[in-house]
Amino acid sequence: MLAGLTYCRISIIIPTWNEEKNIARVISGIQSSANLEIILVDGGSQDNTVNLAKALNVTVISSPPGRAVQMNIGAAVASGDILLFLHADTKLPPDFETFIRAALQQPGVVAGAFTLAIDAPQWGLRLVEWGVKWRSLLWQLPYGDQGIFLTKSMFMEIGKFPELPIMEDFELMQRLKKRGKITIVPVPVMTSARRWLKKGIFRTTLINQIVIIGYLLGIAPERIRAWYRQ
Repeated sequence: MLAGLTYCRISIIIPTWNEEKNIARVISGIQSSANLEIILVDGGSQDNTVNLAKALNVTVISSPPGRAVQMNIGAAVASGDILLFLHADTKLPPDFETFIRAALQQPGVVAGAFTLAIDAPQWGLRLVEWGVKWRSLLWQLPYGDQGIFLTKSMFMEIGKFPELPIMEDFELMQRLKKRGKITIVPVPVMTSARRWLKKGIFRTTLINQIVIIGYLLGIAPERIRAWYRQ
């Protein structure tokens, strides 16, 4: 927890790779503010992602591919006291800045994330949202698609994102829980349903659970990543 965050600058860091279908919508939904910057860290997109972002006047940085690597590079150049890591297919709610600053001023809080909403009507996705909600609240385990935020000083203190091919957000949460509370803002971000619809809701959820179990059992992240891509 850090006092005096009411007027602190927020740096939004968005790692991208071939996100031309989503990036303009996500960036355009963020209201411009003097206390806000958007840093897009591109991992080698071969589509129009970078040009679309530049047209919207955000900072664009090139990076080696890998979400953790990209987010760490973005954090290194960020000028804000608060960092918000945002997936390129996740849209922030109105007044997100107010929610973030209020959350980080709560006693004992070291980081936070938003509740998750998924932008498709299937009833199975409502079950996914319910599961994410209770996982986040009971075990303080929000994932990257929920918009993780924390102060830059805390991020650097815990050693940034571990540069793993997968599970970097899970590992970050484990480190943060040793320092204090991870709060969940009771307002949702809206994320794309594409990964659930591509493989099926049940199959995607099952794969996600197998990935977590495999990681906890000490299976190499590179091998787990191969499972996830199947």
